[in-house]
Amino acid sequence: MLHGYARVSTGEQTLDAQIRELRAAGCISIAEEHASGGDPGRPVLSRLLRQLDAGDTLVVVRLDRLGRSLQNLLETINDLHERGIHFRSLGDPVDTASPQGRFTLQILGAMAEFERALIRERTLSGLAAARAEGRKGGNPGLVSGDEATLRRLRLARRDAFLERLSRNSEEWVPDVRRLRPETPWQDVLSVINSRLSESRHWTLQRLVRAARIYVTEGLLPATVMERATERRKDDRLPALVAAMRKARPDVTLQEMCDMLEAMHEPTPRGRMSWHPSSVRSLLKQADRLGIPASDAKEDWTASGK
Repeated sequence: MLHGYARVSTGEQTLDAQIRELRAAGCISIAEEHASGGDPGRPVLSRLLRQLDAGDTLVVVRLDRLGRSLQNLLETINDLHERGIHFRSLGDPVDTASPQGRFTLQILGAMAEFERALIRERTLSGLAAARAEGRKGGNPGLVSGDEATLRRLRLARRDAFLERLSRNSEEWVPDVRRLRPETPWQDVLSVINSRLSESRHWTLQRLVRAARIYVTEGLLPATVMERATERRKDDRLPALVAAMRKARPDVTLQEMCDMLEAMHEPTPRGRMSWHPSSVRSLLKQADRLGIPASDAKEDWTASGK
């Protein structure tokens, strides 16, 4: 499916021309946004990118509608490519579904790398000239260790991190809220990553840090940071499948098999291929151990559930 994205920088500008071109190109839906191309936190674009599925194509009328920075533009397109999503710019020879479009994208990538190398070289030359004249580069407040400057820098970094977290909060916040502290962080991480492409996997350190910041901001209850209940080694798989069921009460046994295989989690017999009956058996075992798989009692005897 073709999904269009139309953007102008100010409310005074109109999207009509872009919308006409995108409709003529066959777009079944068009996301409209008023935001600067240099703004990395465009909510409409972020939401659209999350909603795209493998096989879809994101369409814009020109490359500059997706972003002003060549580096950011390439990062976005490469992320789409890794998820199996194509990108097309109507006014430029870029269509990642064709060999010519991918070749053009490679040229743009080489140009971006060359541009970064030139900037780096000019920066190093400027620093060397400044040192030769006895001048120190950098923020004077940071160089002198001024506490107020350092505090502002820490707050700015924290705000930037929160902004990045908010773009994909639906990927991890519901699972953390449902599963912690009953489930160990490592198993929560496995549940979250099982539904994401490998390029978007979370690390344990980043997940715990994100949860701690959300607790500080009042966006998650403080209980999620409590120590998880220790379980015997034999209880780990029942606890893991119970956590998966609790994270997604509507998940089917087959979907849970697919998730466990994506985690590279071996079965109780050491095999790497899972069967719904094995998952059902572990859910029943979790129930006998008193490990809740959802907020309500589930019927695990049905073949599809």
